Amino acid sequence: MPATPLPPSGALPEAPKTCDASGMVEIHRLFRRGFGEAPDLIRRVRTGDTAHAAVVATQLETLSLGLHAHHEGEDERLWPALDERAPSCAAHVERMKAQHAELLVHLSAMDRALPAWRASASATDAAPVLAALDGVNAAIAVHLPDEETNIVPVMEHTITEAEVEWFSEHGRKSIPKGQMWQQLGEILAAQPDGGDEWLHKHMPAPGRLAWRWIGRRKYAAHRVALEGR
Repeated sequence: MPATPLPPSGALPEAPKTCDASGMVEIHRLFRRGFGEAPDLIRRVRTGDTAHAAVVATQLETLSLGLHAHHEGEDERLWPALDERAPSCAAHVERMKAQHAELLVHLSAMDRALPAWRASASATDAAPVLAALDGVNAAIAVHLPDEETNIVPVMEHTITEAEVEWFSEHGRKSIPKGQMWQQLGEILAAQPDGGDEWLHKHMPAPGRLAWRWIGRRKYAAHRVALEGR
């Protein structure tokens, strides 16, 4: 059972919000969906089909880079800020750090196992990847809801919009060259409405137009290759 959300020390629950931290939940949806579907994607790869394995491995590597960056940003900037500005949240922050450490063990195991499976597409090399993913998904199932319940509400009364933008930019920098449209498509697909609200919230009109004319087609082709259709 998650702990009760705590407001910043000395602040009233009805205090004005200092930022919109909903982007945290939006990016969490990407990780839930991406890592959640990964075991099935791996099992779809036929033994020896290294071309298909490479597509799936690249998808997982991109997700891994994104989650590493997401957590590194929190470790570097979010926990120190909450320690200083919301000391009543200390127990939650310490729990988040412990959850990060546990998730890192499983994510690192996946990172180490992926190259061998990419090269062979064998069931033997897939096994450690799948075992690591079981750990990643179990840890995500605990960590992300806990963070959304007990950290995001505190963020919205302690963190500035400029700081929120730093976290967003830190995450964007983790996307490998050539993976922009694929990653954007995965973010949109993870949203409850298919991404329409996200596009209007986060992208200017030229970016939305580029997605409709270029990105959507590239993402659709990516999904075909990823699923082996």
